[in-house]
Amino acid sequence: MTPAAAPAESPSAPTYGHFIGGAWREPIGGRTFESRNPARRQEVVGRFAAGGADDIDLAVQAARAAFPAWARTPMPERADILLRAARLLADRKEALAELMTREMGKVLTEARGDVQEGIDMTLYMAGQGRRPSGETVPSELRQKRCFTERVPIGVVGCITPWNFPLAIPTWKVMPALLAGNAIVFKPAEDTPLMAVRLVEILIEAGLPAGVLNLVTGFGEDAGAALVRHAQVPAISFTGSAEVGHAIAAACGGAGKRVGLELGGKNAMIVLADGDLELAVDGALWGAFGTSGQRCTATSRLVVERSAVAEFTERLVARVGQLHLGDGLDPATDVGPVINERQLHRIHGYTEAGQQEAARLLTGGAIATDGALGEGFFYRPTLFTDVRPAMRIAQEEIFGPTTAIIPVDDFEEAMTVANGTRYGLSLAVYTRDLQRAMAAVDRLEAGIVYVNAPTIGAEIQLPFGGTKWTGNGHREAGTTAMDEFSEWKTVYIDYSGRLQRAQIDTHQTG
Repeated sequence: MTPAAAPAESPSAPTYGHFIGGAWREPIGGRTFESRNPARRQEVVGRFAAGGADDIDLAVQAARAAFPAWARTPMPERADILLRAARLLADRKEALAELMTREMGKVLTEARGDVQEGIDMTLYMAGQGRRPSGETVPSELRQKRCFTERVPIGVVGCITPWNFPLAIPTWKVMPALLAGNAIVFKPAEDTPLMAVRLVEILIEAGLPAGVLNLVTGFGEDAGAALVRHAQVPAISFTGSAEVGHAIAAACGGAGKRVGLELGGKNAMIVLADGDLELAVDGALWGAFGTSGQRCTATSRLVVERSAVAEFTERLVARVGQLHLGDGLDPATDVGPVINERQLHRIHGYTEAGQQEAARLLTGGAIATDGALGEGFFYRPTLFTDVRPAMRIAQEEIFGPTTAIIPVDDFEEAMTVANGTRYGLSLAVYTRDLQRAMAAVDRLEAGIVYVNAPTIGAEIQLPFGGTKWTGNGHREAGTTAMDEFSEWKTVYIDYSGRLQRAQIDTHQTG
């Protein structure tokens, strides 16, 4: 059972196994599952091993066996492997992007961006391999040297979502590898083939056997087993808040390190003095890019009341021009959502908004006409007259739906924007520098944009949020290494005698 059994594009739908200890293996229980094209639900992209606790244990043991040698490998040498992987990703960018569109559904231009983000992250972490990873600090005692260094944690479990099936795995896998950890990687069951391709590239780049192990399957089986495994001291998870909090509880009780990125309910504030056309551009991209399936999606539009009418008129006209369709079609603006379960979940929020007396301006329906009926398509949806306490203004929908919330002034805008349990990404549109900087100071989020939508993070800066969005860790940027390494402080005393810090040099007589 190997990826070479048939090409991904083959109508015979090849079967893929787990990658454990440097070899492709059939699942211990013999179960498989299918990954389907969300734009054409009858198209099977591939069949994959459905892993469970036994497969996870096999992968953990392979990682434990490979860890000591990998941890002793000099960081620049580890970085060289990442550099080779980045070049392979770049060489295969178009093929990977097309495969991503078929497996996940996002339009091809966005899929290219997802792959490019993976390339950029891999290059960035390769560059970190020759940078200082500690500091030398003066001692208060004579003939004594003090310094710090990063050391790997051990076996790290990486559990990733389907919405950025290449970029987000690189956010976790690349810094974890650079830090010297061995990995058990459990990707989302909706996008396992993208994970297979990433693993293939890293192996081709020279990663030693057992350092990176792939187990595909479902969260309740493979994911839960990975979280519970006693020999996995660290878990990195991106996904829903509900699942993340359950993982945090399990890891806390077991004394494990856990890094969480759990989504958001992001708001774009549009003040009356802002550039309304620019704000409409931002709202359109922020709300409907990736069919709204981003943790940073602009799902709330907090608009100063004196600008609501004009802003709404312009936005409704633009939403009506969006073309819904297969992401491989160059004319498509908005692709399908990931699966049937999510399709009906999104529609459930439309019904909730109408029940709470929000006014539906456009969309709000499952698309079933023509070729759209073959996939999981939801019409871009815009509500207005939304109150801050409504479910559609408080809960993460993760679909092509956004809500206009009118406010009287800047003060109310700040209150409404901060008024959810999430704190990932917030934005403000204004020409007033004083109010822009006041918003930067007061908005409660890990990421704040001025005159840009809530999406568009760059890999050289920390990514993550506050409140329900996470637990303090940040992905990307120089802070990425913090999640995947421990600090070790070293004291070297070459005085030849006992020296007692804070005592020998501070006697009072």
